[in-house]
Amino acid sequence: MDMTRHIVPLGPSAVELVDRTMIGLARDIPAFRKTVDALIKGDPEAILLVEFSGEDAAVQLSRLKQLTRLMGDLGLPGSVVEIADALQQKALWEVRKAGLNIMMSMKGDGKPVSFIEDCAVPLEHLAEYTERLTRVFEKHGTRGTWYAHASVGTLHVRPVLDMRRDGAEKMRAIAEEACAMVKEFKGAYSGEHGDGLVRSEWIAPFFGPRLTACLGEVKAWLDPRGLMNPGKIVSPSRMDDKSLFRFRPGYRTDVPATALDWSEWGGYDKAVEMCNNNGHCRKFDAGTMCPSFRVTGDEVHLTRGRANTLRLALSGQLGDEGEEAVKSALDLCVSCKGCKRECPTGVDMARMKIEFLAGYRRRHGLTTRERMVAYLPRYAPWAGRVAPLANSASALLKSALGFAAKRALPKWRRDYFADRTRPDRGGGREVAIFVDTFNRWFEPHNVRAAIRVLQAAGYRVHAAQPLTPGRPLCCGRTFLSAGLVEEAKAEARRTLQALKPWVDRGAAVIGLEPACLLSFRDEFCAMLPGSEVLARHAFLFEEFIARELDAGRFSASFTPLAKKALLHGHCHQKAFDAMPAVMRVLKLIPELRIEAVESSCCGMAGSFGYEAEHYAVSMKMAELSLLPAVRNSKDALVVADGTSCRHQIADGTGREAWHVARVLEQAL
Repeated sequence: MDMTRHIVPLGPSAVELVDRTMIGLARDIPAFRKTVDALIKGDPEAILLVEFSGEDAAVQLSRLKQLTRLMGDLGLPGSVVEIADALQQKALWEVRKAGLNIMMSMKGDGKPVSFIEDCAVPLEHLAEYTERLTRVFEKHGTRGTWYAHASVGTLHVRPVLDMRRDGAEKMRAIAEEACAMVKEFKGAYSGEHGDGLVRSEWIAPFFGPRLTACLGEVKAWLDPRGLMNPGKIVSPSRMDDKSLFRFRPGYRTDVPATALDWSEWGGYDKAVEMCNNNGHCRKFDAGTMCPSFRVTGDEVHLTRGRANTLRLALSGQLGDEGEEAVKSALDLCVSCKGCKRECPTGVDMARMKIEFLAGYRRRHGLTTRERMVAYLPRYAPWAGRVAPLANSASALLKSALGFAAKRALPKWRRDYFADRTRPDRGGGREVAIFVDTFNRWFEPHNVRAAIRVLQAAGYRVHAAQPLTPGRPLCCGRTFLSAGLVEEAKAEARRTLQALKPWVDRGAAVIGLEPACLLSFRDEFCAMLPGSEVLARHAFLFEEFIARELDAGRFSASFTPLAKKALLHGHCHQKAFDAMPAVMRVLKLIPELRIEAVESSCCGMAGSFGYEAEHYAVSMKMAELSLLPAVRNSKDALVVADGTSCRHQIADGTGREAWHVARVLEQAL
């Protein structure tokens, strides 16, 4: 804070403070982790983001060098990280812009509370005000989270308080002391934003009785019936009036026994309450979330709307209608996991949907269609053996089961993948390939392509098999989609047992279907303790190749493909930041021009898009950007790693999309 007054004379366009708490929380958010790790040195208590702006880049770089020299003169040589790259600058500012939401991602009952976060003091008093306010927090048994427009003395500081317990009393005491300090330094209690419910009470101490009365008089002229923003500025309520709180007196939640592990958040209800209503999920411009809201525009079909519905139901505020209200709110959730990555507070609605459905199924059971989808991995070996008969039966029963008439159901294959690999064909490192249900029975050519590419690169490829003879391994994804967590756990245990020998030897476990392989890193850890070891060894096909390229171990060579590749990312690839690996692997092919579609969910999302009642919404999701992009690239090779994505593209455009493994095989 003290350094700020020395930096401002250099003429920066911004001097922003970010504290250690925000840096640490940002590291836990997938969307920001890489930026923080790449650009912040060590573990500082706080950093200043200093920006110089102007038309002439050379001039700004010169001023940046001045800053570096200044910090050296002030006793902090080597403390400046110079960032001249425009993309890195943008990425770092995205972290700062998300500061409030990052702070609110703090887990537990104590949260950074907004009430003195808009105070501003003259720059020469900023360091002293910060020091004294810190002591006030310590006196009341708490600490503050700090980020600030330091160059103009505005502190966005929020004490961490538990508003369910003694938070209101501490809030009042801290506000009184902060108000006195800001007056002493001739600052402003509302330095940047408005007054509202939480700050209106503090207008009178700063304006005095005469001006405060004038405000009331003007309000009476313009709004004699008090209809506009009552309780704001004029005749305000007390800031600690608990009837206005989100968690009012008597607030409590009734959480039944859960099927998944929610200890990271302190419970299922606490995970739901991570939503702080910031509305980041309402964006349309980029990213994945929230696909259903993008086509309906209805707040209930939004991460925020669903989280609030869940919270109200768990706290009994929806009465007997709570369960059906939650079911309705979750009906169009496609479990894309966009919120898991993109929500600044990390709300994971896909996992919450599994938890809700687990309880719902215990009480209401499954429909025939839900049972057919959930148990697909169990009956697949029989259907594969009689593929023509199974396909005929699927066509006959499609409408009766409630699948959309316009959909072509996946075709069972008689040439399904049968775990017959020849690992001796490669002489290098061992890898185990996990063959998922969808690629095994419906698109076995993808598995064979992946094995051929890996063997061409010198790896000894083994198809992972169960320890005891019987049906093939399964990740349990179809069971999770129906809320059958115990069935999914049974599949997870079989998979963990089968893959343990490979993991113990340090071999990579490679998968092709994002929704299946990435469950090893996500749902497995929420279902079974000890799954983290597998999570560290599990890679998508393209992630494994990218890692091997970094290590200098991938040796396959490829012939040119002189064409354009239009790439669509599966939602889970985006959520787990796997798309850069796909781009990098495709760039191994000479002359291949790669263009990524900026798309949200394709809309198929497992069985969702096949269901008659969801068909129209599914197609609207696809028509937002994906299908038009495919139609406008008639000569391009369409690449999509997700089974659902490939089927949606085929249904919507008549085009065949390829898994990246097939593209690499084509270019060997």
